[in-house]
Amino acid sequence: MNTDELRKILDEHKVYLESLGESGSRANFSGTYLRDANFSGANLRDADLSWANLIKANLHGANLRNADLRGANLRNADLRGADLSGADLRAARLPDHTYVVMGEKYPITITNGEYILAGCQNHTIEDWRKFTKREIAEMDGKTALKFYPRLLDIADFYLGKGERPEWLNELDSEERDD
Repeated sequence: MNTDELRKILDEHKVYLESLGESGSRANFSGTYLRDANFSGANLRDADLSWANLIKANLHGANLRNADLRGANLRNADLRGADLSGADLRAARLPDHTYVVMGEKYPITITNGEYILAGCQNHTIEDWRKFTKREIAEMDGKTALKFYPRLLDIADFYLGKGERPEWLNELDSEERDD
């Protein structure tokens, strides 16, 4: 598929999304050879990418929310910052160290063992481990402060034990005093 064909499908998909399905057409890349395709920042929400070959595709920052990725081959694809919330990933071949964690307060995607998208916040794992109490609070107030230790627990589980900011120890003792 050439760049012009790809652009036309994405343009029609944009109309489809903006019109809530009344016009345009849903992107259908089912079974398509899209190796090395550039979808950086693309809105592929609700798109059909089932059984597509997306090896080495650039999906950096792409919106793949509720996309059909069943059986898609995403090996070596760049999924940094991609939103995979609600995507159907059954039988999909994901890049190494890429996980979608469901059932938490915020949707969580760990990409290439390097980035963590929690809710709308996307940062490297190193940055997540170094945030100040104020920086976390600015994300979503007390809800984020309460969730932050859980996020680090999830990161530790999937990526191995890592550093935690010193202020978390203070938070634990404050909670014990309440």
